[in-house]
Amino acid sequence: MTDFAAIDFETANEQRTSVCSVGIVVVRGGTITDRFYRLIRPEPEYYSYWNTRIHGLTARDTENAPVFPVVWAEAEPLIEGLPLVAHNSRFDEGCLKAVFRMYGMDYPNYRFFCTCNASRRVFREELPNHQLQTVAARCGFDLTQHHHALADAEACAAIAMKIL
Repeated sequence: MTDFAAIDFETANEQRTSVCSVGIVVVRGGTITDRFYRLIRPEPEYYSYWNTRIHGLTARDTENAPVFPVVWAEAEPLIEGLPLVAHNSRFDEGCLKAVFRMYGMDYPNYRFFCTCNASRRVFREELPNHQLQTVAARCGFDLTQHHHALADAEACAAIAMKIL
């Protein structure tokens, strides 16, 4: 796979609609051509302790951020016509579908590929687990800012370029 967009969402709470940041890395011809990162005002607009503990974002970080439809209007032209790749794509695809539904937006049936599933097929028992940081390290990517949406999307792109 040489043309795709790696995507990662972070959420403010347990609701899939509560996306509070998005990272996208666009790959064309096997080369990263664009990076996109935005904070998003989540809906519902509260942060759970556990989510903040994972990614470090709080209500203060996103209180002046745009809502999802505004951010997506910026992101959509970057990924038009590209398949989307995510690590544990069920989560990211679920978030995307949930916010589209919540805001009454027409979902364009994005095609998703999962680097976690691909890792299980390619590396099997070679790795102790197939978490993003483990697979990224195996693929030669240093994921020092794990759970920052752009850093995770970059790691996902690096994995996809190696094993998809």
